Amino acid sequence: MKPKSHTPPISRRRFLAIAGATIAVPTIIPGSALGADGRPAPSNRITMGVVGWGMQGPGNTGNFMNQPDCQVLASANIDKNHLAKSLAAINGKQKNNDCKAYHDYREMMARTDIDTVMLAVPDHWHALVAIEAARNKKDIYGEKPLARTIAEQQAIVKAVQDNQRIWQTGSWQRSERNFHYGAEIVRNGLIGKITRVEVGLPSGHTDFAGTGKPLLAKLKSLNVTNLATVVPGSAAWDMAVSEAPAELDYETWIGPAAMEPYIQARGHMNWRWNYNTGGGQLLDWIGHHCDIAHWGLGNDNHIGPLEIEGSGEFPAPNALWNSCTKYRISCKYPDDITMIIAGGHSDIRSGTKWIGTQGWVWVNRGNAFESSHEPWENDRTLPDADRKIQLPLTQGGHWRNFLDSVKSRKPAVAPVEAAHHSAIPGHLGLISMMLGRKVKWDPTREVILNDAEATRMLSRGYRAPWHLS
Repeated sequence: MKPKSHTPPISRRRFLAIAGATIAVPTIIPGSALGADGRPAPSNRITMGVVGWGMQGPGNTGNFMNQPDCQVLASANIDKNHLAKSLAAINGKQKNNDCKAYHDYREMMARTDIDTVMLAVPDHWHALVAIEAARNKKDIYGEKPLARTIAEQQAIVKAVQDNQRIWQTGSWQRSERNFHYGAEIVRNGLIGKITRVEVGLPSGHTDFAGTGKPLLAKLKSLNVTNLATVVPGSAAWDMAVSEAPAELDYETWIGPAAMEPYIQARGHMNWRWNYNTGGGQLLDWIGHHCDIAHWGLGNDNHIGPLEIEGSGEFPAPNALWNSCTKYRISCKYPDDITMIIAGGHSDIRSGTKWIGTQGWVWVNRGNAFESSHEPWENDRTLPDADRKIQLPLTQGGHWRNFLDSVKSRKPAVAPVEAAHHSAIPGHLGLISMMLGRKVKWDPTREVILNDAEATRMLSRGYRAPWHLS
């Protein structure tokens, strides 16, 4: 049975017009197309389209363009300024005009000459864009968390598996030596039976886009010092709301999420502080340190938490920035393992710490590594005899690993199943905090037990005409 379209259809006239304008073969073939510039010939290149050019898009795309066998052919964006910047950067780096612009990502996905896509869009768009890519037989480099809800994540996993796609999540810590080393020590039982795992994440809100500071300056006369205190009906809210800029297609940007008035300070990059479009620090980071925690525990494909109980400090649900600012979540895993996920609590150190019956290991960014066994810290290499379980070690970095997997058809180091299971504790923790009670989870069937209200929070309604199929 042919799957139903999950998004509004592209008109045939518009598609043919776009396709004719963007896929036409040039009359004169440049020498670079034949490999004359020292790069691989087209038959050996991996072609890519990119969707998103905010926080992660430029860096990811730059890393791919640094690989000689990757060529970016298309960029899709609903912000004309971001689209122009992406084209200038991509065509400038590649020294040609081969990268074409798209407003509608579906038109780009329909191109048969594009092998892969890099997706760096707000959380509320992850599912629709990823599923469209998988159905168009694109291999996918997608950002974390996998999606805005567990139901969306399940849909992505199914689409990737059904279409036999290679997936790499932007959980790049898996391609760093200290994280790999720490996880491999744990997997090989060198600190004994694991009893506790501590996952330390950031707290509060960060003005990534720099759009919060000018708004606060504007609201100074009202004595507003925190955007998390600004709510509808207040004078501050009325001053924050504005018309969307002409270059942004805001109707499409808000997409499947609930329609809200445009406020620049919760648009680009800062969308993560609004639960309508993002998941706060908890979901923004769960795909990093919890991902490493699961890697060490061997939980990539199946075993998840059984009970989840959390508490947190929240702004008003309708506040301009309404995501949790401080949180602590306790997850009970099989084999009497407790995982603590926390942000804003001094007793839980940033990074991932595994504690076992015979010692402990802690890893963090900046090549940080500490353990209860001093020789491990000095050597940073395990003898082969201790490496009965050998985790995949990427060669050339996270982005290179994706391209190599596309060629070999072997799973990348951060596959879609790992991304799904790594984010589940964050999603369930948020549900527990919002409801103020413990949540019980069946990791095999992936359902919440005996709690209809919590079950409803595994998914969200989509604004018409968008829908998840």
